[in-house]
This record gives sequence, structure tokens and C-alpha cells, in this order.
Amino acid sequence: MDFALEIRSAESNPEELERLYQAARKKGLSGDFKQALLQAYEAAPENLLFAAWFFRFREIGEAAKPRRSVNWPAAIPLSILTGLIFWALSDFDNLTLLDGVPQLLLWWSPIAAMSALVFMALTARDNYRRAAALGLGLLAITAYAVFIVPAFARPRIMDQLVVLAMIHIPLLCWAALGVSVLGFKSSPADRFAFLKKSVEVIIVAGLYLIAGVAFGGITMGMFAALSIDLPDIWLRLIAAGGIGLLPVLAVATVYDPSLPPSEQDFEQGLSQFIATMMRLLLPLTLAVMVIYIFVIPFFFFEPYENRDVLIVYNLMLFAIVGLLLGATPLRGDDLSSALQKWLRYGIITVAVLAVLISIYALSATAFRTFEGGLTPNRMTIVGWNIINIGILILLIYRQFRDGGEGWISSLQSVFSRGASAYLVWGLFLLLALPVVFLLTP
Repeated sequence: MDFALEIRSAESNPEELERLYQAARKKGLSGDFKQALLQAYEAAPENLLFAAWFFRFREIGEAAKPRRSVNWPAAIPLSILTGLIFWALSDFDNLTLLDGVPQLLLWWSPIAAMSALVFMALTARDNYRRAAALGLGLLAITAYAVFIVPAFARPRIMDQLVVLAMIHIPLLCWAALGVSVLGFKSSPADRFAFLKKSVEVIIVAGLYLIAGVAFGGITMGMFAALSIDLPDIWLRLIAAGGIGLLPVLAVATVYDPSLPPSEQDFEQGLSQFIATMMRLLLPLTLAVMVIYIFVIPFFFFEPYENRDVLIVYNLMLFAIVGLLLGATPLRGDDLSSALQKWLRYGIITVAVLAVLISIYALSATAFRTFEGGLTPNRMTIVGWNIINIGILILLIYRQFRDGGEGWISSLQSVFSRGASAYLVWGLFLLLALPVVFLLTP
């Protein structure tokens, strides 16, 4: 769309100029409209309509966002309480499952999620019952995985079921946090915004963890320099208790529970850094995948014979989905039409290559399943492969069907549906998969 021409033709028609602006916003091209309008104002500063729009954009740009008040009086006590619970559960000599797996590895995420749910409900002053129901549900599902499944599982599948529970309980906790802030009916834009904020929370938690490891290392090093050996109970307080501090602090730092996800701040600081980093990684990922496609024929049977190679392929598929999610804009306002075009092409190309590699990996998993029989691990991998490949295929189809004008909203819709598929499959793996293999000989 030639905004410069359209704006000049509407230089004395306020209603038409407003209509043009709203149409640009819906297509994610408000940045292009703003640039064209400012150029029109520079060319004709005497035009009162252009001058009004100039000051309108300047006020929007210069308006200071109200400083977010973090509810530290709730976040800090909840973080300390979570850390103390982690500390109590870190007694690995007594609190283990049948095969020696520490119970903390299964309980940490529902306990952290429960604290986060309480923090968000207290800060938003709403959804208390929903938060309580979700938190208790997470604890009940974890108790099912910790106490009931091991009591009936056969030894040959016990290890697999425990590992799968360790991996998928955090996924269910993440989904519970989403339901807490979104409810059971929400727009794709809100669901996508929640996904974007989830990435930020994880990265902030990782940064806190790095700082905590450094602090813990320095603390123990100082005592070691004096030849003082800290008792195990204090070492567990530093390690497990310190990790327990992080989840609620990360949520409080990044997320404002008093606002819906789509109204969170995505324009400053870490949000912009993550989006830029993901977009810079996109062409690098594309180059690696192109090279990899040409290398595969020389090692074609490797995933058919080597289980570790298949694990790498599955991790790659999750990483690609996460990369495309992070690179997708929440709105198109800050991106020019040229940058949007190339970003869209890059996302589509990476998705196409990922589908090709993933179908190849799925064929290897199917072959190993046919040769060695169906196990909980293989059933899990096949399901995740199908879901992730389905997300990428739907992404490609919707991009070609909807075209370039609504490409951002189309991507957001696909990722929103993908999150629902993740939740359903995660619930199946935690609740139904153990039953399936307990009932089969």
C-alpha cells in the first residue's frame, strides 16, 4: 500500500485519514503509516491536519509509561516459603521414589507454580478460587505420579514413567499458569502474548540462577578458604533453598498480574532484546538447516541405529518451534513492511526445512518402534513429533492461505492452537499413559 499517496489525497479529510490509520493498524503496518505521515508533515508543515497527526505521534512516543509497582510484599515471603519447602524436600536420603529418584525432581514445579498462582491472585486481587483449584489439581496430579503409579508399575517401565513425569509435570504447571491468567476462553492474541511472556520468565529465571550459582560458589569458597566444611543441611539450604527463591521472583520481575497478557509491556528492555535475538538467530538457523539437509544422505541410517541421535532431533524440533514463536512479532507497529516481508519468508523457510528433517526423524522412530516394540518413551516421542510437525505444517498452510497482510495474526493463531495441543498431550502422558502400560502385559 502506498501510504504517501493515500495520505496526500486525504490531506484535508480527517475521517479518511483516521480510517487509513486504523486499516494500517489492523494489517500491522502502522509503522509505515507513521513514517509516511511524518514525511508528509515535513513536506507541508503548514497543513493543520498533518501537524495534528505529528503532535499526536510525538505525544504517543514521548508519553512515559506508568512505572509498574511490583508486589514485593507478596513475592518475597512466597519466594522464601518456596525455598524452605525445596530445602525440606532436598533430603535425598529419605525422600526418594522406588528406584532412588529424588522426590524434589517431581515436586519442585507444582510447588513453584502454586506459589506463583498465589502471587498472581493476590496481586490481581482476583481469581482466588481458580488459582486454588489449579494449584490443588497440580499437587494431586503430582501425588498420582509419585505415589500411585510406582505402586503398580512394573520395574521394566518404572524408570521411563518417572522420567516422563519429571519432564511433563513442569509443562502442566506452565499450562495451569496460563489458565489462571487467561481463563478457559481467551483470544489468540492474549494466548500468544502469554507464550511470549513465558519465554521472558524462563530467561529471567535463568539469569537469576546464574547469579545465585555465583553467589553460592563464592559463599562456599569463602568458608573453604578458612578450612570450614559446611554441614550438609546448610549446603542444601544454599542449593535447593536458593533455587526455590527463583520462580516467584522471575514472575514478579517480568509479569504484571493486574493486566491481561496482551497489555503487558513488550516494548522495552528484555522483551526487545529477546525478540531481536530470536530474529538474528533465524538466518543462522536457516543456514545450518540448509547445510544439514545436504549432509543427511551421507549419514542416512544414523537415527535408525542410534537412539541418542533421535533425542537430538526431538530437541531440535522443540527449539525450532520456540525460535519461531520468539521471532514472531506481537504487533507489526515497530517493523517496516520490508522487514516484515523478509521475517515472514525466513519463518516459512525454516518451518519447511524443519518439517522435512522431522519427518525423516519420525520415520526412524517408527522403524525402531516396529523393530523393538512400543514403549512409553517411544509413544511419547511419536506423539510430540506428530504435534510439532502438525504445528509447522499448519503454520506453512496458513501463511500461504492468508497471504502477507494478516501473517502476524495467522502465526499467533497457529501457536495458540499448538499450546492447546501441548496441554492435551501432556495431560494424556501424565494421567493415561501409565494406565495404558499398566493394563498391557
